[in-house]
Order: sequence, then C-alpha cells, then structure tokens
Amino acid sequence: MNHSKIDDVLKPAGQREDARREADVRAGFWRTVRRAARQVPFIEEVVAGYYTALDRQTPLRARGTLLAALAYFVMPADMIPDFIVGLGFTDDVAVLTAALAAIRGNIRPAHREMAREALEDAEL
Repeated sequence: MNHSKIDDVLKPAGQREDARREADVRAGFWRTVRRAARQVPFIEEVVAGYYTALDRQTPLRARGTLLAALAYFVMPADMIPDFIVGLGFTDDVAVLTAALAAIRGNIRPAHREMAREALEDAEL
C-alpha cells in the first residue's frame, strides 16, 4: 500500500465521522484482534492504540488518526480482504504502522498496561 493511499485513510475527519468510526471500532475491534493476533506482530501496540483512541484525554488529532486506522482495521472488506490467509492483514499493518508512528507519544504507560492485561485475559 503506497503512502498516498495510507494518507487517504488517515486524513482528518470531522466530529461526526470520528463518532461513526469510534462506534465501528467499538463494535468490531476484539473480533478482529482475535482473527489478526497471529498475523499482526505488534498486536499489543494495536491494542494500546485502541485504548489511547478511546481515552478522552488523548488529543483530538491523535484520537482521529487512531480511530481512522482502527476503523480500517476492523473493516472486513478493505484494499486486501482480511479473509485472505497470509495477505489479508498486510494493508491493515501498513495503515496501523503509520498511525501508531504518528501518535506514538500519546500512548501512555496506562494504555500499554491495559493492552497487556486485555491480551492476557483474551488468551490469544
């Protein structure tokens, strides 16, 4: 996936679009994490990003970037459909990597701890 497509996915949206993305992420995140856990090598960082996105203390721009990336992640039919074994999450990995790199400073130790605990509880 090239940079311009990633930029399109992560482009800023308005408050209404961010709210829609948040609802989509809340509805499909854990189901997608279970399917992607073995294919996304930094799944703990993705889960920490999830908690960062839902944290109202996270700056709006960082929340928006994360919600866009996570909404793309939970969408089953994206550039490369997620059900294609071995390839399905490669585009998601590119988008998530870009988003997490852009907001890395906003992921707090508490978000990382919640991610570790959630993944331990989920026994993925």
